Amino acid sequence: MSASKTLILCESLIDALSFWVAGFRHVTAAYGVNGVTAAHWLAFEQHGTKQVLIAFDNDGAGNDAAVKLAARLAEKGIAPFRVVFPPETDANAYLCQVAEPNAAFTLLLDGAVPMADVPAPVTASALAADLPEPQALPGVVCERGDNGELLISLASLHWVLRGLGAVKAGSAVMKLNAQVLDTQSGVLFADGVDLMSARSRQGYARQAAAELGLTEGDLKRALGQVLQAVEQWQQQGAARVEQKIPEMNPTEREAALALLQAPTLVSRITADLAACGVVGESTNLLAGYLAAVSRKLPKPLAVLIQSSSAAGKSSLMDAVLNLIPEEERIQYSAMTGQSLFYLGETNLQHKILAIAEEEGVRQAAYALKLLQSDGELTMASTGKDEATGNLVTKSYTVKGPVMLMLTTTAIDVDEELLNRCLVLTVNESREQTEAIHALQRQKQTLAGLLAENERDYLTQLHQNAQRLLRPLNVVNPYASQLTFMSDKTRTRRDHMKYLTLIQSIALLHQHQREIKTADHRGKVLEYLEVTKDDIRLANQLAHEILGRTLDEMPPQTRKLLLLIQQMAHAMATEQQCALKAVRFTRRDIRDFTQWSDNQLKVHCQRLADMEYLLIHGGNRGHLLQYELLWDGDSADGAHLCGLIEPAEPPEKPQK
Repeated sequence: MSASKTLILCESLIDALSFWVAGFRHVTAAYGVNGVTAAHWLAFEQHGTKQVLIAFDNDGAGNDAAVKLAARLAEKGIAPFRVVFPPETDANAYLCQVAEPNAAFTLLLDGAVPMADVPAPVTASALAADLPEPQALPGVVCERGDNGELLISLASLHWVLRGLGAVKAGSAVMKLNAQVLDTQSGVLFADGVDLMSARSRQGYARQAAAELGLTEGDLKRALGQVLQAVEQWQQQGAARVEQKIPEMNPTEREAALALLQAPTLVSRITADLAACGVVGESTNLLAGYLAAVSRKLPKPLAVLIQSSSAAGKSSLMDAVLNLIPEEERIQYSAMTGQSLFYLGETNLQHKILAIAEEEGVRQAAYALKLLQSDGELTMASTGKDEATGNLVTKSYTVKGPVMLMLTTTAIDVDEELLNRCLVLTVNESREQTEAIHALQRQKQTLAGLLAENERDYLTQLHQNAQRLLRPLNVVNPYASQLTFMSDKTRTRRDHMKYLTLIQSIALLHQHQREIKTADHRGKVLEYLEVTKDDIRLANQLAHEILGRTLDEMPPQTRKLLLLIQQMAHAMATEQQCALKAVRFTRRDIRDFTQWSDNQLKVHCQRLADMEYLLIHGGNRGHLLQYELLWDGDSADGAHLCGLIEPAEPPEKPQK
């Protein structure tokens, strides 16, 4: 039984011996039609049996017993097949009738009928069991190996096929490395073979037959079955990928729905993200979460998290991504210039594409910008025709929409990419560092262990909640009343970010809103409406995020300017002189701000280029000093002008 994943099960010992005489070793017997005992089931489990060919007598008792046994096999996850003898005939009688037993029994086994659809008794265990996929080829068991290879069990021959990932379904060429093991003799043979080429199969069969001590005809027939199994495996590939999406049980679904229906949903999200190990970044976390929700909209948001090294930008991104189902996000460390075009036509639709560092996608920046703006990529490339071998032009298309999430430590980011993204800046203050240290120490305690377990629960809860969100149309009845800054052309894009942020908030609350319908040109359109609370929350986030995004300088540079202003005023008071008479060096700034010298070099140069600082000296060994040319408002709060809270929408006229 251990030599094959497929087992022939007969009604009696004499029938099993008949198969043995015909040359089939993977056979055993029951003790009559109702004689499948606990020992049989234990043997099935121990030897990893995947298929059972039921070779009971073709009479009333044998057929009834085969139906009952098939149902039990299906419950255990074993694919059942029925070997059909002539009427009122068993294996031993059939053996006595035929002149060539091996050929005759081979035809019987090849024609075995799948029985996976046989109804099982209606019991709780039967309803809960996952029935296996029907195997179209009796006696052939296909499995995925640990390293991506395809494992095929065919009677006493075990095949290992490598290189299948590089072969497209329906391809005219199928060059693989095929390794075959005869479990009876223990002899192994391996070589390359093109399964779509009769000449290649014949050469492989001739060499393998000589090595294994089998007939060339048996190997050629086995290769034909392997080819059929490979094609079936490729056709079922998409279905197997979809089955990886975990199913929620009623308890999990109820908990996820309760979260989405909670009146304090936004505060719950903020609290849960903090409980997942990120402290003091409530605005950034909420904005990132809403941007992730926008993946289900026609025009999703894009997020760029910007900070210095070791400030926690990766932790911020990971905290948001961990709450998104794995099947709805794709994460990479880097991407080459052309890699985006080969991801598959629909593999990115309504998903999150997260890349660890913006520096890792500079080669692919052009494609990312097009994908974010147009929602689709198309490329014409030269390839080889699989049938003729001639060079032809092939088109590659990648369809969106896709939500982008990037991180970067760079100060100078590609402007074209920057104005397509919401820019989130990590808090780098001393107080934030102390809070992070406290959290790191807390993780070493029992409370930290319990918090880790709670994080696993919250992660699963939010992933299930995200699976319950549907892509719906969002209608804003207040849209005509909204206003936005219009002093720069880039606000044309930022205005859409603001409107999409409102839509994301409304979409997140879809289980708390009425889903309305509208009939238009024969189509029924489902939609939900934006509320004033959605706009109020969007305004709050826009002041903090878009207010900084629309600034002429990066947030960290702006923060340094405010710190330099504080230092310069203090020095002017101490020296009892006017502000414009104060001179200071980069060392003075470093002592006052406790920033690193590398940071100050970059930001001070940017402030000098933008004429906020004036440089004195610095030539031929003279000390380089700065003068502050700016004495603006020292308020650190970001603000975006032009946002209002609309009044109630006008009532529809009564008919």
